[in-house]
Amino acid sequence: MAMNPRTKFLWILILGLLSAIGPLSTDMYLPAFPAIARDLATTTARISLSLSSFFIGISFGQLLYGPILDRFGRKKPIYFGLGLYILSSLGCALAGSVNMLIGMRLLQAIGGCAGMVASRAMVRDLFPVDENAKVFSLLMLVIGVSPIIAPTLGGYVATAFGWHAVFLILAGIALAVVVALHFLLPESRQANKAFSLRPKDILANFGTVVKEPQFYTYALTGALASSGLYAYISGSPAVFMEYFGVTEKYYGGIFATIALGLIISSQLNSLLLRRFRSQQIIRIALLCQTTIGFLLLLGTAFGWLGLYGTIGLIFLFLSSQGFTFPNSSALSLAPFTTNAGSASALMGGTQMGIGALTSAAVSVFSNGTPLPMAAVMASCAALSFTTLMLGRRSITRQSSLDQVEEEAVQLVP
Repeated sequence: MAMNPRTKFLWILILGLLSAIGPLSTDMYLPAFPAIARDLATTTARISLSLSSFFIGISFGQLLYGPILDRFGRKKPIYFGLGLYILSSLGCALAGSVNMLIGMRLLQAIGGCAGMVASRAMVRDLFPVDENAKVFSLLMLVIGVSPIIAPTLGGYVATAFGWHAVFLILAGIALAVVVALHFLLPESRQANKAFSLRPKDILANFGTVVKEPQFYTYALTGALASSGLYAYISGSPAVFMEYFGVTEKYYGGIFATIALGLIISSQLNSLLLRRFRSQQIIRIALLCQTTIGFLLLLGTAFGWLGLYGTIGLIFLFLSSQGFTFPNSSALSLAPFTTNAGSASALMGGTQMGIGALTSAAVSVFSNGTPLPMAAVMASCAALSFTTLMLGRRSITRQSSLDQVEEEAVQLVP
């Protein structure tokens, strides 16, 4: 039965807002890095570790929420997670030291990732599997708006009211999402009392997911590609505001411009899906991203790029992500139904885990130039493309084995 367009719009909007909590939490306070560093008597590189701790929290938190979502349904874990997010956001606003900020950001991530895991699982619950890639593209429209609005808003808020106000606004946004979730989005999967939360059974369930070639190929491919985005997020404040010397407000404009490419490409992906398969689109997108990544690396290493050249290549690099994320997500989750929550958690945990490592790498190797950021971004794209090419062989081999087994079963009298 066809879904009412208004209902579909509301569901996708709320799921997009749940997914956008993570990007909002990373993007909104980026322009305030210098102000936070001055206030807490530290460096911007040290403040960027609060970004790494956030990625670590999201990575491990998603692994916790996956089985919980499959056991207790979708809504109750989200309520708990966003409640923790709101409290830890207030803790960030009250942080009096960089270590406290890093710790509160860890808790903030553990709370916020509940919505990120649940939103992907609920796409699998609420929509036909052949529509998942298109729905993920529409989610990217909602998610993509946050990098446009968040840094600009964060820059103005930090300038006018101080960086503490940024975290108060994040708490308010989470509260609004809770209200919308409660009244406008149905429970997509009821509690399953038969689903065990014993560690042994959870690990066995994760093992079942990981053994699926289609899952590990596209989950790892998407995670490595996304890590280039996290390297950019981690390194861009120092690159643009310190190396190139732009103001906080101008940095917000740069961030918004680059994010616009992500939005445009994700919507173009929906159009391309009418003529091409997800597997075809993701392969071409990663080839383009890898090529652009190495151009960025070479241009940075040899000093060929100024401010606008750097912005242009990063714009093209991240535009490729708008084709990669929707298709890798849909292909990763397609084989699963009852354990979609666990699959979503593993996919998101892998993405954020690698993102945390790349974010930390940019901070550790920071040398006052854009080179560390460019090197990590190029490496992520190349590794993602390599993973895709190697993984496709495993998928083909598994499909051949499945076909042989099916034919053998049919021959048995």
